[in-house]
Amino acid sequence: MGIVRIAAVVLITIVIIAAFTIAPPLAAMGTSGAASRIFFFHVPMAQVSFLSFVVAAVYAIVYLRTRKTDHDLFSSVSAELGLVFSIVAMITGSIWAKQAWGAYWNWDPRQLFLFVLVLFYGAFFALRQAIVQADARRRLSAVYLIFGGAISPLLFFVLPRMYQSLHEDANQVVVATQGKFNMSGPVATVFITSIAGFLCLYVWLLKLGVAAARMQEEQG
Repeated sequence: MGIVRIAAVVLITIVIIAAFTIAPPLAAMGTSGAASRIFFFHVPMAQVSFLSFVVAAVYAIVYLRTRKTDHDLFSSVSAELGLVFSIVAMITGSIWAKQAWGAYWNWDPRQLFLFVLVLFYGAFFALRQAIVQADARRRLSAVYLIFGGAISPLLFFVLPRMYQSLHEDANQVVVATQGKFNMSGPVATVFITSIAGFLCLYVWLLKLGVAAARMQEEQG
């Protein structure tokens, strides 16, 4: 995993530098100041958190089919990383919202449904810790995370688009217009690099987390 670790560090470092030097401020995001550069961190982290929840659901399905402990560990650690990425995405989004819309919390559908998702996965870890019997804990965790994987697309993509959102201008002007990719070259380059960097970070942390969980299982 050395290559993934190095790639994560290098790519995220490049993004931090490029976001403030190469990519221009995003006036279309509601503010032309430096705060708009949070886009290069907030959006990729939200996307990686969604991926984490999907991976957790996939491993949960595989666990129910195989009953292999490693699959349960990959599932729970991926969900944990998804929760962490979601919390950081919510915090960075609130900072951005303060600059763009005047308040940290605006009851915007995307803010609200991301908060619901954070509560859902926070409750999962409370439930998992409360179940002492290992087999029961793994089975219930798998069912819970499969359900989470099913509702995540609704909370990330479907329900927020069913209501009027402060994000609409950003979606149409910066990300896509009538289905067409509409980022400028520098913005797209930094954005894609950021996604790659946070994906590498996720893979690296997933492996570390599973290794730590294995040690804990062996000791416990």
